[in-house]
Amino acid sequence: MQRADVFDAEKRSAVMRAVRSTDTAPERAVRAAVCALGYGRRYRLQGAQLPGRPDLVFSSLGKVIFVHGCFWHGHSCKRGARQPKDNAAYWRAKVARNRARDAASLRALRAAGWSPLIVWECETRDEAGLSRKLQRFLRD
Repeated sequence: MQRADVFDAEKRSAVMRAVRSTDTAPERAVRAAVCALGYGRRYRLQGAQLPGRPDLVFSSLGKVIFVHGCFWHGHSCKRGARQPKDNAAYWRAKVARNRARDAASLRALRAAGWSPLIVWECETRDEAGLSRKLQRFLRD
């Protein structure tokens, strides 16, 4: 059974347009943690020339970081496993395409000599855990 949307088409369109793809709260949390670890001036944002367009690029270290939204990239956490009731087939296909594109991007980056890290949106809520994960990745 499909539920009716609480917004009309015009309002839903406005809400969806407001969903940001860059400079999200999880990205800002990762950047703050990176800066706190002393790597604040060693990265570029949005590596447009690299496969998958990583969120942070550490050229001198040969490392890149992706900050993935759990829902949009199909993480196994509670938020990522949630399936919308409206237009479910569309959303399953969309997330599957995102996951396939992500896997292809990671393969291409590794083949080009880059070391990628994925930070999930849900991981940014635990500052200490996020800091440890980033420190291990950037130090090794």
